[in-house]
Amino acid sequence: MQRRDLLKQTALTLAAFTLSRDLFAAEAEKFAQLPDVDKIIKLSSNENPHGPSPMARKQMMEAVNGSNRYPWDVTTKLREEIAALTGHTKEHIVMGAGSSELLGLVAVWAALKKGNAVAPDPTFRLWMPAARKTGLDIKLVPLTDKKMTDLQRMKEAMNDQTKLVYICNPNNPTGTVLPAKELEAFIKDIAPKAIILLDEAYTEFSSEPSMAHLVNDYPNLVIAKTFSKIYGMAGARVGYALAHPTTIKQLNELQPWANAGASAVSLAGALAALKDKTFIDFCKKENALARSIFCKALDKAGIPYIPSETSFIYFDTSNFGKDVKAMLEAKGIVGARTFEEGTKWLRISVGTQDEMKKAAAALLS
Repeated sequence: MQRRDLLKQTALTLAAFTLSRDLFAAEAEKFAQLPDVDKIIKLSSNENPHGPSPMARKQMMEAVNGSNRYPWDVTTKLREEIAALTGHTKEHIVMGAGSSELLGLVAVWAALKKGNAVAPDPTFRLWMPAARKTGLDIKLVPLTDKKMTDLQRMKEAMNDQTKLVYICNPNNPTGTVLPAKELEAFIKDIAPKAIILLDEAYTEFSSEPSMAHLVNDYPNLVIAKTFSKIYGMAGARVGYALAHPTTIKQLNELQPWANAGASAVSLAGALAALKDKTFIDFCKKENALARSIFCKALDKAGIPYIPSETSFIYFDTSNFGKDVKAMLEAKGIVGARTFEEGTKWLRISVGTQDEMKKAAAALLS
């Protein structure tokens, strides 16, 4: 296959990613099977280009030898370690194969209550198709002009049938972050009325704190967390949700086997990753440096973008006059894509400093 055809097929593959869970999985498999895929700079899924950490890799390799046994003890230990970090107990934690599984689990729990859900648009939607299939009608609320989650309009979209309110903070794909005081006030107002599913996949990159301190007082608050992003373990599939113990118990009852979604190898890696503070600090620092490289190129090109505290950048190419996606792909850089029909806003993930230098050079070529 010629380079141009490879890039074209890769671009079509990535562009074909939809909000459907099944289609996403099928297209991801197709991408992985492309020839010379290792030569492509892939900036599409907000993956950490540095992970897993050295400590996590070591523990994962050692855990292979014991993976003939069920990892009950490791699961419990990881829940205890997470709880110690958040100031809770293991009864506040439910484990899953990545946070996406747990987002879906909470959506099913809400769907059983028969009603609707409210979510911003655009946001992370991978959980939505399954939620709709289980009977949860979803109302999408446009973001503000500054691409912020519009908390006031979210409230106005609710009615007495609203069972779930979803917020991703920082928001994916925009990278905007709700100030902690505003988000906390919203949670306190809404939590008595509906389940609040707060997706904190990117909180570790942000200067704003987690809302974990609220779960004891608000049983309707569920916070989804993941080891996929700053911990660099997207392929290992480890995530958890933090909530009041009575809520965790209800979520456990919807799992075929409570807390058993992640493998022995993945759990060992996650347990080590939590302790590797040096690596986490390194990833946050490197992400900021690499992100700034591309943002400076956007500034030079006169392309507006959302100031980001995440592992991705959202920028508006409407007035640029060139096809940025095609320019990047011509240099073997794939992943820039839109999340809003009828606009030229694009999201690109942050790679290594070297990768972002190449992306910046392609943009300014």
